[in-house]
Amino acid sequence: MNRRSFLLSSVSLLALPAFADAIADAQANVDKYASPATAWDGPTTGPKAESGKLVVVLAGDMKNGGHLGVTNGVQEAAAKAGWDVRVLDGAGSVQSRTAAFGQGLALQPAGIIIVGFDSVEQQAALDQAVAAKIPMVGWHSGAVIGANPGGGLSVNVSTDAMQVSQVAAEWAYIDAAGKPGVVIFTDSTYAIAIAKADKIKATIEALGGTVLEYVDTPIAETSQRMPSLTTALLQKYGASWTHALAINDIYFDFMGPALAAAGIAGDGAPKAVAAGDGSEGAYQRIRAGQYQAVTVAEPLNLQGWQLVDELNRAMAGEAASGYMSPLHVVTKANIDFDGGDKNMFDPGNGYREAYAQIWSGM
Repeated sequence: MNRRSFLLSSVSLLALPAFADAIADAQANVDKYASPATAWDGPTTGPKAESGKLVVVLAGDMKNGGHLGVTNGVQEAAAKAGWDVRVLDGAGSVQSRTAAFGQGLALQPAGIIIVGFDSVEQQAALDQAVAAKIPMVGWHSGAVIGANPGGGLSVNVSTDAMQVSQVAAEWAYIDAAGKPGVVIFTDSTYAIAIAKADKIKATIEALGGTVLEYVDTPIAETSQRMPSLTTALLQKYGASWTHALAINDIYFDFMGPALAAAGIAGDGAPKAVAAGDGSEGAYQRIRAGQYQAVTVAEPLNLQGWQLVDELNRAMAGEAASGYMSPLHVVTKANIDFDGGDKNMFDPGNGYREAYAQIWSGM
């Protein structure tokens, strides 16, 4: 063996333990979030809910599975609290959301819940709500998660968006045996979407994978854009494209036909991995093995209950609970855990009973 070959061999041998450690660390993190969530670690005390309140839900786009799931949770929780809920659909456009916000303010509600759009987009309307002393909470409504995110919101509810992005990237890294070639899909309309996509990119690159392309395409236009975009990316990258990573499931609602037309099997590459949401459509695709392998799901229904609880605290003049809901790595192997039989991540941790007890004043 010549000196150069010996040196290269030595470097390869030295690199093996580091590579094995990276795979093991990534696997441990994925396993942590793939396990069932059974223990309630949220609030156990808080203000009693006053029945008869009118609450407005401003949804960014009810065609989005995440927005729909959270809104359904709000409606379920509000019924338990004795509130009347009016849902106004922003229909996926700034203009429609502006109109919906105006309608919501005209109703003079006791509180407003913003679902799925960046609050700064409607800052003028938020300022009107603040001036009218209408408490507001949001879901995925800004880059800051938790209490006092700015813009007039009391709380911005989400899972740990950076952990969601990291574990999605780690799954792809493991699945590709340490050599993923990924395309990342995001939407620069939303600060949180860019933050999540940047975290996916940083994680893949730190692990030694390859980011083939970082695609900024509007969520509201996925039905029109994703089929042709998918075909173009397949032609450009071919077999080097091992995984598609998106900041939520809706991007994959429209990829399947283009992949099928290219002769790619439902469980073939590029494998779709969503960093967020956990929509009904995603569950159906994962269960069937058809053009989505993973969603890092949020407990959308639980988050609806959390929004009602946080709004109740804000209306009572109390501080936010500080709770952050759990995330769940959903694969075909564990899809029936934690409510997966209902095509949603609905953890069996007793959240309904816990919140109902708080609101009853018991």
